[in-house]
Amino acid sequence: MSDTPNTSGTKRPPRQSRTGLTATGARKAASKSNRTRAREFALQGLYQSIVGRNAVDDIDPFTRDLAGFNKADAVHFDALLHGCIAEAEELDALIVPKLDRPMTEISPVEHAVMWIGAYEMKHCLDVPWRVVLNECIELAKEFGGTDGHKYVNGVLNGIAPQLRAIEIEAERNKKSAA
Repeated sequence: MSDTPNTSGTKRPPRQSRTGLTATGARKAASKSNRTRAREFALQGLYQSIVGRNAVDDIDPFTRDLAGFNKADAVHFDALLHGCIAEAEELDALIVPKLDRPMTEISPVEHAVMWIGAYEMKHCLDVPWRVVLNECIELAKEFGGTDGHKYVNGVLNGIAPQLRAIEIEAERNKKSAA
């Protein structure tokens, strides 16, 4: 595309990339799967639980009324939101030993993302552990602090061997055989 003026005499904006990523590296809305969207809505709900101490029975209907929820996997959203809140203590018990600071110093966004990752690794065995890890890193990049995704990556990589030992061992064996 050239920088020649269009018919109104102004320059056209540069053509946007069609890679499925925005300028910041986040996935464009059109390229997100229904499970990715479910994780995003669950993250919003978990944030309300952590920060606002809102009850899950209030969070659930509020979140379902948000724009775009109809494109999310509602069953996966239910599992994540209700499961993470119900198992908060067990999930924190997996996460805390991998932290280098008290949980109170962890951003609520990263805390919620780590809950999602730990919950999916523990209960959603149809989702490969590397997919769980990647999805959580992307959530942290999009909604968390500047380097929060690196912290989430380190913690979830640390708990993966506890929750997905067989899958990780099979992956190692496959690599060593190649």
